[in-house]
Amino acid sequence: MTLAQLRVLVAVAEHGGFTAAADHTGMSQPAVSRAVAALERELGAALFVRHRDGIALTEAGRAALARARETLRHFDLIRADVAAAAGQITGELRLASLPSATGTLVARLLRAFTDRYPQVRVRLFEGVDDDIREWLLRGAAEIGVVTLPAPGLHTVHLSTHDMVAVLPEGHPLAARPAITLADLAGRPFILTTAGCRPLIVGAALAARVRLDIAFEASGPAAILEMVAAGLGLSIVPALGLPADPGAVVTRPLEPVLTRSLALAVPSLDDCGPAARAFLDQLTAFTS
Repeated sequence: MTLAQLRVLVAVAEHGGFTAAADHTGMSQPAVSRAVAALERELGAALFVRHRDGIALTEAGRAALARARETLRHFDLIRADVAAAAGQITGELRLASLPSATGTLVARLLRAFTDRYPQVRVRLFEGVDDDIREWLLRGAAEIGVVTLPAPGLHTVHLSTHDMVAVLPEGHPLAARPAITLADLAGRPFILTTAGCRPLIVGAALAARVRLDIAFEASGPAAILEMVAAGLGLSIVPALGLPADPGAVVTRPLEPVLTRSLALAVPSLDDCGPAARAFLDQLTAFTS
């Protein structure tokens, strides 16, 4: 078993196929196939199931992938730690972000970070909270933007911002300066499936308001389109809303409902030099 084989295993799993993994690694497709086949022979188990639509990890493959990621991360950290001891931050930083936070919060941190540490390669992933937490826990990302609270993760506060009600243009409630949760009761409601969901549901329970959930959607863009189409009302973070949200209006909530975001790592003690430097960059921005 070699590190090259483990890198191929991760590449095939992350890119969804042998051809895509070959493009990513710079190897030929037959070489990628041979590396996986050799690994399967040595481990004595099939790691992937091949079918017409592509490939899927077997149970053994999922176990091997988790260990491969862990092994490669620790191997890569050897170089990074030695470089850091010599005063250099190098290697790769895998950063996961919420779409609403990337342009508004993360971009300025990335600019300052890459200016200061040009030898670090940054890979940026975007997803919803559940995706990011999973990526952090299985090692696919080293640091991520998450909604607080985030039990089990080490976090550094990033931002707190208001949630707002979203209504179609011309809706009777649009004439009001602010919207209460009671105003939304009995009306079709579009509930996010992302990290704001517990916040919204918890606020409704605390206010003893029953939301009539007609639809669920994962991202703000989809929710805005559904509200504009007259499918219901919703609550979304003010952060990341487009300057022109389309045929919708936003109104503040009364009482104010806020969402807090943080940068998170699985463990500060096991944090690589690049991830730790990125956390330090945030501390410098907020101090």
